Amino acid sequence: MNTLLNEPKARPSASEIKKTFPVLEMTCAACAVSVESMLKHTPGVSDVSVNYANQSALIQFNPAIVNPEGLQTALRSIGYDIVIDTEDPQRVQQEAQQQHYIALQKRTIWSIVLSVPIVLIGMFFMESSMVSVSFGNYTMMLLAAPVVFGLGRSYFVNAWKQARHGKANMDTLVALSTGIAFLFSAFSTVNPQFWMNRGQHPHVYFEAAAVIIAFISLGKLLEERAKSTTSSAIKKLMGLQPDTVRLVDGKEERDIPIAQVQVGNLLLVRPGERIPVDGAVETGASFVDESMISGEPVPVEKTTGATVFAGTINQKGSFQFRADKVGSDTVLARIIRTVQEAQGSKAPVQRLVDKIAGIFVPVVLGIAILTFVAWMVAGGENSLTTALLTSVTVLIIACPCALGLATPTAIMVGVGKGAENNILIKDAESLELGYRVNAVVLDKTGTLTEGKPTVTDLHWLIPTDEQVQSAPVLYALEAQSEHPLAEAVTEYLKQTGVSGVTVSRFDSITGHGVKADYQGITYVIGSRQLIENQGITLGELVEQRANSFYTTAKTVVFFANQKQVLAVIAIADPVKPTSRQAVETLQRRGIAVYMLTGDNAQTAAAVASQVGISHYRAGVLPADKSLFIQELQAQGKVVAMVGDGINDSQALAQADVSIAMGKGSDIAMDVAKMTLITSDLSSVPKALQLSRKTVLTIRQNLFWAFIYNLIGIPIAAGVLYPAFGFLLNPMIAGAAMALSSVSVVSNSLRLRSTRL
Repeated sequence: MNTLLNEPKARPSASEIKKTFPVLEMTCAACAVSVESMLKHTPGVSDVSVNYANQSALIQFNPAIVNPEGLQTALRSIGYDIVIDTEDPQRVQQEAQQQHYIALQKRTIWSIVLSVPIVLIGMFFMESSMVSVSFGNYTMMLLAAPVVFGLGRSYFVNAWKQARHGKANMDTLVALSTGIAFLFSAFSTVNPQFWMNRGQHPHVYFEAAAVIIAFISLGKLLEERAKSTTSSAIKKLMGLQPDTVRLVDGKEERDIPIAQVQVGNLLLVRPGERIPVDGAVETGASFVDESMISGEPVPVEKTTGATVFAGTINQKGSFQFRADKVGSDTVLARIIRTVQEAQGSKAPVQRLVDKIAGIFVPVVLGIAILTFVAWMVAGGENSLTTALLTSVTVLIIACPCALGLATPTAIMVGVGKGAENNILIKDAESLELGYRVNAVVLDKTGTLTEGKPTVTDLHWLIPTDEQVQSAPVLYALEAQSEHPLAEAVTEYLKQTGVSGVTVSRFDSITGHGVKADYQGITYVIGSRQLIENQGITLGELVEQRANSFYTTAKTVVFFANQKQVLAVIAIADPVKPTSRQAVETLQRRGIAVYMLTGDNAQTAAAVASQVGISHYRAGVLPADKSLFIQELQAQGKVVAMVGDGINDSQALAQADVSIAMGKGSDIAMDVAKMTLITSDLSSVPKALQLSRKTVLTIRQNLFWAFIYNLIGIPIAAGVLYPAFGFLLNPMIAGAAMALSSVSVVSNSLRLRSTRL
């Protein structure tokens, strides 16, 4: 199925914008569902994707109907918030998260400190005399109150805000369980005679209420620490841009914050410094390490007029450059934005998980009520205490967080891992689908080959005096052509001192070549088919010369007038060193590899032989590439298309997984769901391997999250009691719940060390 044509997300209309906002105060997966639901029902919002793992919301909205302040007001009404600071929202979010982490750390430490004596009192004073028991109960109540209602206050506040809007989340479960346990224990402490008159011991669960708050806070602390690690790729990318730049203003030089740089400013870069924004060199020269942007390890020489990119490192030289793109327009900023949006996007499986998380808390509340009723009916003389204990334990052990974190944490780490390996993933859907790919279609020029064609032979078939007259026409035709081979011809002619003339009635024949008139004569340059379509016979000499070029994997173009072929041009585009290894890796994994090219059959065969591809098609037009992919899809294959040119964009749109080479056209990269910011084709099998590893991690996370809840909730409800006399202690349930989320995040973090 075509993932692009069947994209579930709405596309922005002309009046809508799509923007990512950091979200504050989300504590569990059900919170993300609540935030998403509230935003979707806000007038002016057409689409929302909320990611709990990276605490962000990708919102598509009409600014004429609702502004960011309106979105913020809507969320604040249910206890959440978004950062609408347009200057540096990530910094604001990081500061808020850091403050939240410090506050959570303090609450966790104090809850543990106060819980320890409560547990000790419960262990050593509860079997002594009635006076000791009474003293112990009051002491535990005084110690537990600040833990439950002070250090655990946020759970009650958030639960109340949710309840006001008819919603529930994990805070609801924690508030209900600890609140009920405390209030029941307080009643038993203040009025123990109520139970004693009924022949029952006045049980208290202060230690359970306090320890549950302590364990859940500790789990949250570990979870926050682990989650912050999943976004390390973004932090590394952001760290590539310096904080200050050196502005050249006339004869004066001064350092200014990078946020103040404007287009047109003249900036100075000294040896060893990072280039702050995109621009063009004005004076000076140097070599620049662009490996973090392009993936190429060899420094690139920069002289007057050369383009430089933000985040790259200047080597030994010093130069001044004029800023062309600043702020969010730089290549580095676009990469960061793409990674952020991909980490915030949802894989198809996540939509199902979100639905489950949305009903999870109400279902758990229902199970807790049923558990209470069942034990009240069948619990015997201690029915009330047993019913209370089991229902509270059900509320505590249920964990929607593990479910909510299972997919997004794996996606976040996977997208970050891709960015570190020069694989820019645009959305989670392509990352999830990549592991199913069993057919890869490769374009030839710029994908398998270097994409830097050069003329090796220009064989004229006319006398020298006629060559002098025809060469400028050849230059003029190729100068107006958009084909990548045309530039090679014009560059070759320019080096021989040829300049162009003015031609008329220029016409580009897609996939074949161009033609134009000069002094009443029609000239054409292009493929054999184009020449033959003009009614021109090649002749035996032309055929021999062309065939000699074909056998050495050279592309041949023909230059002719309306009567005869004037010249045969041989153009070589060397195969990339890593192409054969990449093809072999794909084939070794059972993936069929196909090559499509608009080139002639002989050249295609030679290149295919060099890289080890047995399935190829030559003379293919852009529309034919798309049709070929449709043929493979009709056979039940999941197809990945790898290309770099405008002529590949239709096929990229048709493919299940579309991959653009980073040095290709902007259109190809815009259509593709993955972009390789390197010319190394071995990144293709790495991308598919990353998909497989990510999906495996998601499945592991979901398995353990579901198993944990499917096993834990029934045990908490007391299903083992009739056979084994076992009831789960609420404190153990709290520890298990806390650790379940941490284990899911930790499993996702293993992706960071995986080999691709």
